[in-house]
Amino acid sequence: MPFYTRSGQIPAKRHVQFRKPNGELYSEELASTEGFSSLYSLIYHCHPPTLVKYVEEPYDVSPKAAVEKNMKHRSFLTFKTAPEADYLKSRKVLLFNNDVHIGVAAPTQSMTDYFFKNSDADEVLFVHEGSGVLKTIYGQIPFDYGDYLVIPRGTIYQIHFNGRGNRLMVIESPSPVYPPKRYQNSFGQLLEHSPYCERDIRLPEQLETHDEVGEFKVLIKQQGLIWPYTYATHPFDAIGWDGYLYPYAFSIHNFEPITGRVHQPPPVHQTFEGRNYVICSFCPRLYDYHPQAIPAPYNHSNIDSDEILYYVDGDFMSRKHVEKGMISLHPKGIPHGPHPGTVEKSIGKKETGELAVMIDPFHPLQITQAALDTEDQSYWKSWVD
Repeated sequence: MPFYTRSGQIPAKRHVQFRKPNGELYSEELASTEGFSSLYSLIYHCHPPTLVKYVEEPYDVSPKAAVEKNMKHRSFLTFKTAPEADYLKSRKVLLFNNDVHIGVAAPTQSMTDYFFKNSDADEVLFVHEGSGVLKTIYGQIPFDYGDYLVIPRGTIYQIHFNGRGNRLMVIESPSPVYPPKRYQNSFGQLLEHSPYCERDIRLPEQLETHDEVGEFKVLIKQQGLIWPYTYATHPFDAIGWDGYLYPYAFSIHNFEPITGRVHQPPPVHQTFEGRNYVICSFCPRLYDYHPQAIPAPYNHSNIDSDEILYYVDGDFMSRKHVEKGMISLHPKGIPHGPHPGTVEKSIGKKETGELAVMIDPFHPLQITQAALDTEDQSYWKSWVD
């Protein structure tokens, strides 16, 4: 989230001497994006962040397409994805293109014996079930049901869960993830008509300085490979930091829906954007209040993009069969719309309790075998009454 913040101890000016109580220098690190042209933070380490003891052979985690070209409505029941103990091994990419990877994870254990850094992509973790704490060099962010955790690329992190029943939606973005530009003024401040504001953003807190030496495994994702690195110092050894680049949390429950007299199009639900895709939040809201309004969405031929809807909770007036964790994929090239009977049924309804995350990528998605393993094979026929 691009607004300035600071934590811990930092010197009065950048790039000047900053010493420990014993007289040694702290080690300054610039974490910057787009070279030196975009967001950055300055971090002050107890030890240089370059002390690598071992580098092991990498292994491939890049997604493989089982269906490269798709023009059929599909749905995937992701809660059928079996839980796994390890966080990284539990992550399954279901749909992907060059602009975004969409998947799920069901880890049962915390990350205790390694750290993770995604150098390929920003990550957005949507917490469907479970709670815990995201730990980074910037501090800690407690999370719970409905939270988006936005983690900039290059951030080393650990996740500590409070229990074993955890379900996450995982979005990886090779481009930066930002709030929609139309909701920001020229200085980056969220405008009055934005569906959320800076008060809704939860920043890292409780900075803990781990001035420790030893062996610390960091699994680094780069170009679809995981590289096992072993560092000589703890990754969270910062005494302080400041800047505009850091992880943050935003709860879907704090999104304030924009409503109108007649049905509003999906862009009013937009929450984040990346290159060639958007992320939207469908939240409980009042329905349209024109006396002849039809609350159910109209049929839509989205000529330029696929549509992904991840169902979180509540009833959906436009669908006859919805399960928690279900993903619907409506590809460009053919229209999608409400199921038979749901249009008439929606008339006169005053509000909805639905909760869902939508992703619209502007280039077609490929489908992995992990997605096909959970597919509802009859979904594409569900518009035939």
